[in-house]
Amino acid sequence: MPKLLNVNSYHYRRGGSDAVYFDHAALLASQGWDNGFFSMQHPKNEATPWSRYFIDELEFGHSYSLRQKLAMAAKVVYSFEAQRKLRALLQDFPADAAHLHCIYHHLSPSILPVLREAGVPVILTAHDLKIACPAYKMLNAGGVCERCKTGSVLNVIKHRCVRDSLGASAIVAVESGLHGLHGPLDSYRRHVSRVVAPSRFYVEKLVEWGWPREQLCYIPNYVDAAAFEPQYEPGDYLLYFGRLAPEKGVATLLRAAAQAGVALKLAGTGPEDEALRRLAAELGVDAQFLGFQSGTALHALIRGARAVVLPSEWYENAPMSVLESFAFGKPVLGAQIGGIPEMIEADLSGWTFASGDVAALAERLREIRATPDARIAEMGRAARATVAQRFHRAGYLQQMLALYAELGVRI
Repeated sequence: MPKLLNVNSYHYRRGGSDAVYFDHAALLASQGWDNGFFSMQHPKNEATPWSRYFIDELEFGHSYSLRQKLAMAAKVVYSFEAQRKLRALLQDFPADAAHLHCIYHHLSPSILPVLREAGVPVILTAHDLKIACPAYKMLNAGGVCERCKTGSVLNVIKHRCVRDSLGASAIVAVESGLHGLHGPLDSYRRHVSRVVAPSRFYVEKLVEWGWPREQLCYIPNYVDAAAFEPQYEPGDYLLYFGRLAPEKGVATLLRAAAQAGVALKLAGTGPEDEALRRLAAELGVDAQFLGFQSGTALHALIRGARAVVLPSEWYENAPMSVLESFAFGKPVLGAQIGGIPEMIEADLSGWTFASGDVAALAERLREIRATPDARIAEMGRAARATVAQRFHRAGYLQQMLALYAELGVRI
């Protein structure tokens, strides 16, 4: 029975990458693999006996003393605690492979040489662009940014790329410099056996930034369509669900909805929550802010929508929100940025528009409102067929097992 060590900063379903972390482990367990877990302590963590190896909580949104902040900054750059606890875990769980998800800023790249020393092949799923961009989004207050591709990582300080904060940006620049991002001592390139990219866009973007193509592998995310009960009959509102953060383009959506005169429901929370509520009030847009939604409540919102809107303004990877909406039989209106367009077949399973273009988005919203219900339902069926045929469990499993076998790990 092969032993797989699953590694992620959070051990609860905080977002899409964390869902992939859990679902991947469960899928491999169903094939007879033995799972171990390495993560960070957190009050919301799912109960697990592996928590005795987890590093101490490191949550940047909390209030800390100056001494605590300095200690946190040091851990972001290089975590000796993570190294020590991982070595202890590997003594009790000699993993045949380690599959990493989001590790930076909490576990830090310091764990990579520990795995290499133990002879453990490392697979990293690129949920974002951290292995190229120090700030991981290729985004700052000025919009999409790729300055570090041909320039110094000090650009992250100059342009305050992390939360528009000089201090946070400086810490990340030091971290990137120490781990040799883009240089000959790049920790990721030396220690990671394969990088799994869930979108073709990410494969090509990483190659542009110097990653060897042979080190990259395209394996799209999946949903189990059988676990979703579709509702093809369209409702009377457009739905956005996700974080209320600048890169998500929600302000653009509100402005476009005001122009188009359509009703919106927004499910989610985030740093832009209050500002977006004020904007909606100023615009007089018909928008309901529903706060954080999950489980059956979120599913009911998706099933009751006319369509789901994803107005992103950064290089999205392969959003699980698209696949989940498709599985519920809902077409998706997505921005033409990142990996979104490769998931949506225009005028078949959804629509696209130029990212950040209020007028173009408003025109699409009017089009969706005017489209006959029967046509919307037909597109919903096509969306459902897309996940059943292109983004399914069997395909993901087959490709992942083939990758593991290539690295010498098989049942």
